[in-house]
Amino acid sequence: MKKDNLLLLGLFLFLVDAVAWLCAAILVAIGLGYLVVIGRFLYDLARGARDPQAPSVPDADLPHVLLQIPVFNEPLVTEQSLRCVAQLDWPKDRLRIQLLDDSTDETSERAERVAEELRANGTIVDHVRRADRSGFKAGACAHGLTLTDEPFIAMLDADFRPPADWLRRTVPLFLTDGRAGFVQSRCEFQNYETNWLTRAQGLIQDGHYMVEQRSRALAGWLFQFNGTGGIWRRATVEDAGGWSDYSLCEDLDLTVRAELKGWHGLFVSQPPIPGQVPDGIRDFRRQQRRWSNGFVQVAQKTVLPIWEAPWPLMKRVMAISLIAHQIFFPAAAIGLIAFALGAMLHGSFAPYSGLLELILAMTLMVALGVTLPPYLALRRGAVLDYARTAGSVPPLFIYLAFANGAKILQTIRGRKSTFKRTPKQETATVDATPADAEAE
Repeated sequence: MKKDNLLLLGLFLFLVDAVAWLCAAILVAIGLGYLVVIGRFLYDLARGARDPQAPSVPDADLPHVLLQIPVFNEPLVTEQSLRCVAQLDWPKDRLRIQLLDDSTDETSERAERVAEELRANGTIVDHVRRADRSGFKAGACAHGLTLTDEPFIAMLDADFRPPADWLRRTVPLFLTDGRAGFVQSRCEFQNYETNWLTRAQGLIQDGHYMVEQRSRALAGWLFQFNGTGGIWRRATVEDAGGWSDYSLCEDLDLTVRAELKGWHGLFVSQPPIPGQVPDGIRDFRRQQRRWSNGFVQVAQKTVLPIWEAPWPLMKRVMAISLIAHQIFFPAAAIGLIAFALGAMLHGSFAPYSGLLELILAMTLMVALGVTLPPYLALRRGAVLDYARTAGSVPPLFIYLAFANGAKILQTIRGRKSTFKRTPKQETATVDATPADAEAE
């Protein structure tokens, strides 16, 4: 009997070790993907790479643009959004603002009053209402496209406030590159300094745009359209099959399908488009869960087509690393549990010491490589403030690993999730001026 117990204990320890090493291998693979991106960023920095520059185009030659703004139950934010985009420097007869309004509260009535004011000043505003919210944001955008025929479609979430010259500095890029399917602008966040959570998110998002998005674009690798602050070529959307609502990340899904059809995106750092990040942990967790589940849904459908695409090996590997990186969260949660159990069974962490040291070293390199250069370039503050904020990021990710990891595994098993909108804070004024207009 004692021998049987020892055998079972040994088998359990073997399984715990196997799980710990498997999770560690996943984390290392994800870390290597980020280190490649950081290496590319440093290479671009050394060679002085610059974003594509939009040519100056006479008004008479500017194309017609449709600007879609999907909204749901956010009255003041919607009013502010309409007033802001009406100030865009683009010929009024060549810009159609399309408010995709699925609201069930006072938003619709208040938005229509603002739309009437703007129409009286010559702005073209279509207030589009649907009978239901089928397909959520993807469904609203797809429905809106059936109502017009403009060749370029700009997209903004209701809380984003583009500067007046945004379209002038982005749309003409399509005229210089016939295979550019979309242009993504860098986003930044007006409520960056609200609390420790918004500062942590700002640090992460600056790194996402300035290091990951920009480096991937300059390298010719797959990078995602972020769902806001960007412009699509209508021909690209149609060629890729239009918007699909099977995933909670409809923007990533369309990006991948467009790339598989031979289109590519362009990324521009200037001008930045100010928006908001969640300022409460509950809304932040909900937003991250939606993104994680959406990425998993896209990965399940597109990893094989990407691997079979006639692309260079590096482009395929980096594309898969982009769409599959959300597996980090369940891998981190399960791995931490396995390491703790294994240490108790072994009597110490000694069997895992080398592996843990590797993971900690990679974590430090990735965290510094992704967040420090943008922090310095955008002049976000003192280095000591950076250190405090950066120190809050690993615990935040561990929290997300345990808060969202199980939901991600359920999504992998086929569980469907409902789109839950991230609430926006309503402010008293509209500020369309980027906070760091001098940053390059």
